[in-house]
Amino acid sequence: MQDTKTIPVTQAEEIVIPVIAEELIVDKREVATGGVRVHKFVQEHEEVVSMPLLQEHVDVRRVIIGRDVDGPMPIRYEGQTTIIPLVEEVFVVEKRMRLKEEIHITRTMREETTQHRVVLQREEAKVERLDAHGRVVSS
Repeated sequence: MQDTKTIPVTQAEEIVIPVIAEELIVDKREVATGGVRVHKFVQEHEEVVSMPLLQEHVDVRRVIIGRDVDGPMPIRYEGQTTIIPLVEEVFVVEKRMRLKEEIHITRTMREETTQHRVVLQREEAKVERLDAHGRVVSS
C-alpha cells in the first residue's frame, strides 16, 4: 500500500488539482507488406496447317479434221471442252472452205490439300509474390 498524506487546508486557502486527460490520435500510413513481380516472355511453337487449294489445268490438243465446210465456223462447247475451229482457203478449181483442224481446250478443276509450317507466338507470364523485403514468397 502507498503512504498517503493528509494536508490540512484552511478555508481561505485554495488547492489546485491538475486534471489530466488522455487523447487518442489515430493515423494511418502505407506499409509495404509484399509485392508482385511479373516476368513476361514470348514462346514460339510451330503448327502444321492443312488447307485445300484449287488448281486449274488446261489440256490443249490439236485434232486434224481435213473436211470441206461452207464457211467460217463458230466456237462451240462440248461439256468442259471448248472447240475452236481453224479454217483455211484452199485453191481448187473453185474456192471453198475446208476445216483444217480444231483446237480442243479442256478445263478441269482439282482440289489438292497442302501442308505449310507456320510459326505462331504466344505470350506467357510468370508471377512471383514478394514479401516486404522484396524476397520471393513461395506459395
